[in-house]
Parts: sequence; C-alpha cells; structure tokens
Amino acid sequence: MMQVLRTPDERFEGLADYAFEPHYLTVTDADGTALRIHYLDEGHPEAPVVLLMHGEPSWSYLYRKFVPALVARGYRIVAPDLVGFGRSDKPAERTDYSYERHVAWMSDWLTALGLTDITLFCQDWGGLIGLRLVAAFPDRFARLVIANTGLPVGTGSSAGFDAWLAFSQNVPQFPVGFIVNGGTTRELTPAEIAAYDAPFPDESYKEGARQFPTLVPITPEHASVAENRAAWAVLERFEKPVLTAFADNDAVTRGGEKAFIDRIPGARGQAHLIVKDAGHFLQEDKPEALCALIDTFIRQRPAEIAA
Repeated sequence: MMQVLRTPDERFEGLADYAFEPHYLTVTDADGTALRIHYLDEGHPEAPVVLLMHGEPSWSYLYRKFVPALVARGYRIVAPDLVGFGRSDKPAERTDYSYERHVAWMSDWLTALGLTDITLFCQDWGGLIGLRLVAAFPDRFARLVIANTGLPVGTGSSAGFDAWLAFSQNVPQFPVGFIVNGGTTRELTPAEIAAYDAPFPDESYKEGARQFPTLVPITPEHASVAENRAAWAVLERFEKPVLTAFADNDAVTRGGEKAFIDRIPGARGQAHLIVKDAGHFLQEDKPEALCALIDTFIRQRPAEIAA
C-alpha cells in the first residue's frame, strides 16, 4: 500500500479566478491503495463534454479561464487534476509514480464518470495520458485538440526537453510556480504563481512532479514504449476529427505536431495552426483564442477525410 498525502483544503481558498466547486472520485490502485481524484465539472450535465487535461507541473487551475468561456458557449467542462497534482491525492514516494499507473488511474476515473462523445483538449502530460485514454476507449471520444505534447516511443527527445529533464532532477527545491511562469510568454502575476504553488505545501508533496520528467519514454529502455506503440496503432485508425494547436514559442515540443498530422487519419484536411506568441503553457497565454478554436472545431461539420 502506498503512503498518500492530501493537500489541506485551506491551501486552495481564495485563489485568483478559481472559485469552482470541487468534485472528487476515488479510484483504487492495483495494490489496494485508494486515491482521491479531484476534478472540475461545470455546465449542464447533458451538454456536450469538453475534457481538459493538464500536464506537468500544473493542475486544473491552468484552465480557470477556459471553464466560464466554454460553459457560456453551451458545454459541460470536465477538468481533472492528475494524481500527484492539484487537489488530487499525492503518493509520497517517487517510485509510486509510473506512466502505466497514471493511465490506469485516469482510465478508472474516466469510465467511472461514464463520459462519452468527448472533445479532448490535451497538453503536455495531459496528452501523454489523454491520448492513451483515446487509444483505450476510442468510442468515447468525438474529436481531439492536441497542443504542445507528444506520444513518444523511445526515439529521442528535443534539446529543450533534455534541458528541462536535467533542471527538474537537479534543482534543490522544485519551484512549481516559477516553472509555469517560465513556460509562458506573458508574465504571470504573483497571485497566479502562488496558485500553482498552492498544491504543494512542501517538497514532500512534489514527488510526482519530480518523477514525471523521468517517465517520458524517450529511449528504447524506458518503460511504456511498447504501450505507446500500441496506442499509436489505434490512433492510426482514428478517423474522427483531430486538430493540432502547438505554440510558436515552446522549445520542448516544437515540431511535435507533425507526427499527429501525418499519422492520424482524422487530422487530414483540418485547419491545423501554430498558436502565435504562446509558450509551453499556451493556456495561460492565449485562453480566449483557444476557447474560440475549440468551439469552432466542435460546431463545424467534420472535414472530409482526404483520399
């Protein structure tokens, strides 16, 4: 059984632009440990679902401006905190965290909620995990918007990722808010930076955030290479609409859209774009434009699959 930490609720009181009702669902790990997953669930319960998945080392606070904008457009917005992040439970040992465990935890969460006809917006580890959910449950997803992420299969990494990996493993204290601010083109306010630090009262809560960079399967020896190859095999048959929206100022994922455009049938003929003046956390830099993009993508008639 894992030792599990839970961030005190008072750490989340009064956060800037984040006055949403918390929702929780408990999943059980294969070893029997119960893990409470937090998620936002806003909008009419029968409205079309937009699933917003965050990555490292952020949490659903990243989508605080998406939620009201998309609810106002008539959608149900669901935004989970990955295990180890946000208001979700945080296993205490780095070895508790693996790519496959994360996929299993979020698979159980997704199926327990019974979500279907989903539009997925995913970024960073929200893509590494979210696209595995698509591969596991393709019938639940109606369309995908893929931003600043990848689904690596052990064939190397970018210089930007290598620099991030080295920093993440060697910095004495893991400065979460500072990291998010460094991945945006605009300067976050002190209150916003504090909100990204809020889930982590001290370094003991950051084992998942520390471990995530080491789990990206960038070499053939990494775990999850075979599982990601199997996921690609499903995505290469996915004909529902797929749109990429990568930022122009992200050294970690630059050029990463090409694999999705080239390999997923549903990406053919779509109006893929590079989001201008945006960094790795493009949700912070261009929330209004991305919400408009999601809405337009959902409302358009699916593009004809190119012959």
